Amino acid sequence: MPLDEYIPRLYAWAKELKVMPGFYPMAIYHDAPGARAPGEFRSDIAITFEGRAKATEGIVLKRLPAMRVATISHNGPGSTLGDTYARLYEWIDDNGFEASGPPMEIYSRTPEGVVGVTTLYAKVMVIVRER
Repeated sequence: MPLDEYIPRLYAWAKELKVMPGFYPMAIYHDAPGARAPGEFRSDIAITFEGRAKATEGIVLKRLPAMRVATISHNGPGSTLGDTYARLYEWIDDNGFEASGPPMEIYSRTPEGVVGVTTLYAKVMVIVRER
């Protein structure tokens, strides 16, 4: 998923429509990690905003409902993101919850690339309900 392509496009859309965008872009994943081949993985890239806006070509407006989430911070190489998800799902299971919606990542900083390693700064969230 080319975050570096879609996120600037969303902020340009917000500027064009004169709405106030939120600071933290997000990704919403519609498939569990490993459930599909990399090219078939379904996801959305999103920003929050304040103001009146309309959908345009390739951009859809959706309202997220209130939700209960479990969350963990990931500040490290993208290659270790799977370990972060594993720790979060383990916590969910150990604390009497179960996943009940798609996982999301909210990015607090722009990813940094150094010598072929991309560092991600994200809050990883999973919608949960009590078992």
